[in-house]
Amino acid sequence: MGLHSIRMPDIGEGIAETEIAEWLVPIGQMVREDEPLVAVMTDKATVEIPSPVAGKVVWQAGQPGDVLAVGAELVRLEVEGAGNRKPGEHADPDRDAPSPAEGIEGHAAPKDSPETARKPDTARAETGSGSSTHPPSPMQPAPLRPEGEKPLAPPSVRARAREAGVDLRMVRGSGPAGRITHDDLSAFIASGGLPPAAGPQPDETVEEIRVIGLRRRIAERMETANRIPHITIVEEIDATAVEDLRARMAPGGKLTLLPFIARAIVKAVRDQPMLNAHYEDGVIRRYGAVHLGIAAQTPGGLMVPVVRHAEALSLRETAAEIARVAQAAKDGTARREELTGSTISITSLGPLGAIATTPILNAPEVAIVGVNRLAVRPHWNGTAFEPRRMMNLSCSFDHRVIDGWDAAVFVARLKDLLETPALIFVEA
Repeated sequence: MGLHSIRMPDIGEGIAETEIAEWLVPIGQMVREDEPLVAVMTDKATVEIPSPVAGKVVWQAGQPGDVLAVGAELVRLEVEGAGNRKPGEHADPDRDAPSPAEGIEGHAAPKDSPETARKPDTARAETGSGSSTHPPSPMQPAPLRPEGEKPLAPPSVRARAREAGVDLRMVRGSGPAGRITHDDLSAFIASGGLPPAAGPQPDETVEEIRVIGLRRRIAERMETANRIPHITIVEEIDATAVEDLRARMAPGGKLTLLPFIARAIVKAVRDQPMLNAHYEDGVIRRYGAVHLGIAAQTPGGLMVPVVRHAEALSLRETAAEIARVAQAAKDGTARREELTGSTISITSLGPLGAIATTPILNAPEVAIVGVNRLAVRPHWNGTAFEPRRMMNLSCSFDHRVIDGWDAAVFVARLKDLLETPALIFVEA
């Protein structure tokens, strides 16, 4: 038997390091050739690293959330034959120490062995998120014992109870298995002999959650965006006409409002190309192509898949591409190029949207269009109120690049296009 070392491959041009997102096989498990070992993340894209050989996993480089350089040792497998790692070789001194799950000989015991299964989860006990095997908090006493069942208490507590004339069956214990402590007895005596109420008790548990993977990337991007001076303009849109048109074009309801907004953005940036741009390091890059970022909520967090060259797509092609990239982001099949390179973005919460929002820029973009909830509201037509389907657009801009006047002109253009949707299909 020998050891085979697998290193972090180069998974993309310009990528120097990757983050471990999830181990797909535990230490001690046999893997087949080409079976995925680990999922790693870079630029919001998750990639699975397969095993080039068959063998048993005996060592892993780190935990989810750890960052490894390209070329660093990632996994060791015990394989038939000599393997590619010589005995005593130390390719990565900083990561060569055995992991907690490894034995003395370098072979891993199964993570769920009887020895480990019987040990209490001290980490969870410290953070307050432990399982039912942990002692309950003093603020969460166990229920009173059934009549006839002896209370659990140490001799010193029983002696105090006799001296105070307290029946321990009336005292609610907070120790393991309902054991009565001195604090429980003192609280009972201080209450005048009344047992604590059986209603809801204060919950003082604290759970520590490590921010890793996509959530950490989102946090980092939000920190970057927070340094950009935003200006947000909210405009009311009468969407009755565009909703009527949408219903006529798709009686089955498969066509949403989003493609109409996307087409309106494409036309609006033709008149103001500065809004279809990036701003980085004092340089503005203005793009002819409109690569629309579509904010999509996924199980792992918010992602922004990209509809590329929206300026060359028809309305129905735009609708199909929005649906495709959003679904790819949600099920984790989106490619790296489908998650990068947007030049202007749309964000929408759909029916959950509020009356108005303040969208955060998807840096280095300089503009983002936020779509708020569509609702029937009374609208004054000049002579009377009438019910109309109304919504608000909340558009944010990078104020270092976009002046307030230019932002207002862009929003006004979107309003005109959506309130008179025939203009969306008219070419100049």
